[in-house]
Amino acid sequence: MKTNVRLSLVCSLGIVCTIPLGCSNLASQGINVDGVRMYQQGNYQQAAYRFQEAIANDPTSPDGYYNLAAVLHQSGRLNQRESDYRQAEDLYNQCLEYDPNHVECYRGLAVLLTETGRTDAAFRLLQGWKASQPNLANPRIELARLHQETGSTDAAKGQLVEALAIEPHNGRALAALGRIRDSEGDYRQALENYQRSLAVNRHQPDLQNRVAALQAALGQPAALSSNGTEPVTRVVQQPASSVRY
Repeated sequence: MKTNVRLSLVCSLGIVCTIPLGCSNLASQGINVDGVRMYQQGNYQQAAYRFQEAIANDPTSPDGYYNLAAVLHQSGRLNQRESDYRQAEDLYNQCLEYDPNHVECYRGLAVLLTETGRTDAAFRLLQGWKASQPNLANPRIELARLHQETGSTDAAKGQLVEALAIEPHNGRALAALGRIRDSEGDYRQALENYQRSLAVNRHQPDLQNRVAALQAALGQPAALSSNGTEPVTRVVQQPASSVRY
């Protein structure tokens, strides 16, 4: 029986490659690992070949389609090649046919639509996901990201508040809301959000560093980092399928 667990690796320019860890297709898993390694080395053509092989080995795995889409998306960016963008878009949609809640895929497709001048379509994509999954926080988190990237901070904040009403201990939503409040100068509330996020996931070194900076600025004692040492104090810079849009 296949599991739904994935290992996600952040690649260049914010693209995330995913490796399926299901026990039903170890060959596909190994090929995906190899493809991610090539991607990280900047060998996009060879990575694409490996992800195509992974799809051939397991045609129903959404991660193979997503990984190949991420490679072509990156190639489209670097080479300004419209054909790569079109293929990446088709592959993102194929991924969502096999996994309608694939977070990285929704993010990648929304970014692609925005980059190709279709921001309205990106919003329709994520709003449609939100409408179809009223009990999931992730669609709201991704909508918040898109709102913030397009300059609608208040709308982003509203989406994150909705996400936390569904999942009060969602570390991603807490961190994102903290960053918005941080940028607005609401440092005490930002610190509280960051600390709650770190209580969920301690392995966020940038967040730990920002917490230390805020604690120093607010005159609060610094907490120990996850490795038992005080974190360094520094300011972190803010950084052919169904049609869904």
